[in-house]
Amino acid sequence: MTLEICVKAATGAPEILGDCPFCHRVQLTLEEKKIPYKLLLVNLSDKPQWFLDISPEGKVPVVKFDDKWVPDSDVIVGILEEKFPEPSLITPPEFASVGSKIFPTFFKFVKSKDSNDGSEQALLEELKALNEHLEKNGGPFIAGEKITAVDLSLVPKLYHLKIALGHFKKWSIPESLTHVHNYIKATFGRESFEKTKAAEQYVIAGWELKVNA
Repeated sequence: MTLEICVKAATGAPEILGDCPFCHRVQLTLEEKKIPYKLLLVNLSDKPQWFLDISPEGKVPVVKFDDKWVPDSDVIVGILEEKFPEPSLITPPEFASVGSKIFPTFFKFVKSKDSNDGSEQALLEELKALNEHLEKNGGPFIAGEKITAVDLSLVPKLYHLKIALGHFKKWSIPESLTHVHNYIKATFGRESFEKTKAAEQYVIAGWELKVNA
């Protein structure tokens, strides 16, 4: 059975995979579980009627399970774990929220026009907390030796952070956060990530409108 998944098409290039980290999370889950799937690219700046019929709110990702289209990456990942339990990607509860504040603090910093608003410091604090967690738990992944759902949620966001802050702020993760850098190498280097990442130029194009809003 091949699952159908609606994902964001690239900004300005509707035939190419776009840069949605929530779509990327679902694709990573499908790849890690070796579930066959078919991508349906959706131009979010000119949403086709067939897509609005199945996703009235116009949001991606949406996956078709048993003839029913299901939105929301949290819900989708939960259903995938239930329907396809092997290999298990369940994150131990004590690690489930590790890194969860990185994306909102990155979002504030990348949009910031005021260098004294504390947004850079807030992001650094979250990255330091991730670094300390990885050091304490031995890595290479958040829950230890095995990749789990929490990684597949965080890694697409770190990809956006790295590209967008490098481009718009000329900013990079401090070299002193060695465990974060090792984590990025371990996760970005996986076959599942290589197969599902959006090209850098489309990540930049996707953030251009948000940064300049």
